[in-house]
Amino acid sequence: MNQEMFDAVKSRPGFIAALDQSGGSSPKALKLYGVDESRYSGDDEMFDRIHEMRTRIITSPSFNGDRILGAILFEGTMDREIDGKGSAEYLWGVKNVVPFLKVDKGLADEADGVQVMKPMPGLDELLDRAVGKGVFGTKMRSVIKLANTAGVTAIVDQQFEVGRQILGHDLVPIIEPEVDINSPEKAQAEDLLKAAIIGQLDSLADGQDVMLKLTLPDTDGFYADCIAHPRCLKVVALSGGYSREDANAKLSRNHGMIASFSRALTEGLTAQQTDAEFDAMLDATIQSIFDASNT
Repeated sequence: MNQEMFDAVKSRPGFIAALDQSGGSSPKALKLYGVDESRYSGDDEMFDRIHEMRTRIITSPSFNGDRILGAILFEGTMDREIDGKGSAEYLWGVKNVVPFLKVDKGLADEADGVQVMKPMPGLDELLDRAVGKGVFGTKMRSVIKLANTAGVTAIVDQQFEVGRQILGHDLVPIIEPEVDINSPEKAQAEDLLKAAIIGQLDSLADGQDVMLKLTLPDTDGFYADCIAHPRCLKVVALSGGYSREDANAKLSRNHGMIASFSRALTEGLTAQQTDAEFDAMLDATIQSIFDASNT
């Protein structure tokens, strides 16, 4: 593991940019960016457009380690280049931003009020490639819809089981059991989730450090126990469908939690903007998320 990256994540101020939309969410992300489906045909061209958008964000003068701690990439971005360097190598070597990789293969159908992750065949090979490309950690997402004890337990057990596999490759896993912000049982689900997470954190050995990516909670400061846990390197927040303004307001009331926003980061950025307009919008966005993360 890269100790310099570890120390940065542990102690440097900033937030994590989630630039990891993959096949399912890319058309929507492109449409919001002002690139509709008539501008590309087929997945290859779609991913070309996505890489152009991500490259424009990452190479912007506003995007660097002064305010951005890390960036989450999906596999297609990791395998491509930015200015002639591998994307992860460019992030750390040029921008001083710690690279993470999204490794899940999407969500299974809902059962017991949750969606666990689909099987991940070939995960070990993907993790080996990530290490070779200079990636520091990973991210994987599952979703909780209802306060169902069996469902929440299944989510957290799966996340930590795969997390241990990732730790075995000397990578730091970001464990992301999202609670749907529209759940009618959101607060109760969060109670179950926190208890299950603490139980799993307690079972990790020294040196098995993980990160958590959690929905902004109904109760301010709710995840303080997780933030303080010796096996938890960092707790980051997902925006989960909240507007950037709402997400920032909620985040600023949860001390010690930092942002890991995707849609809320790119809100307002379009392909039609001049570079000056684009950089100004991105700069203002980054500053607002940075400020909310450092409360």
